[in-house]
Amino acid sequence: MALRKIVTVPNDVLRKKTKKIKVFDDNLRTLIDDMVETMQDAPGVGLAAPQIGILEQVIVIEFGDEEDEEAPSKLYTVVNPEITRMSSEKVMGIEGCLSIPGIVGDVERSTSIVVKGQNRNGQSVKYKLKGWVARIFQHEIDHLSGILFTDLAESIWQPTEENEDDV
Repeated sequence: MALRKIVTVPNDVLRKKTKKIKVFDDNLRTLIDDMVETMQDAPGVGLAAPQIGILEQVIVIEFGDEEDEEAPSKLYTVVNPEITRMSSEKVMGIEGCLSIPGIVGDVERSTSIVVKGQNRNGQSVKYKLKGWVARIFQHEIDHLSGILFTDLAESIWQPTEENEDDV
């Protein structure tokens, strides 16, 4: 495993659409392992392949249980993720991004979603998600289409000591 460099704005790769993964091999598994290590080192809760300069449909997410802070975090690695269902109920939440350091914003997202895709070995996976983990998945999947949270934000600001409790 190796740390990869996180690409930041205004790098063009963050605005490009990604390609579907067709070959599930050791190169893909190495990419996923590197993405997990890079995300954890950042530290972050999610990372999409374009954020390390790779235009392929791969996301990694690590998030704990919202209701049980003592529970261990769950690691998701999803290849070719697709949101197949979104709740009509939406909620505003504060988001940041490893590719846009020093800025956060208010973004409205669906409160629950269903995501299908494949795991690192090409087997089908399906997740029913709600709350913050659903928000993280929507954020990371947006990266695969060249969409950044700043494109969707109702307001954007730089956290300071005075407003860091809002983040």
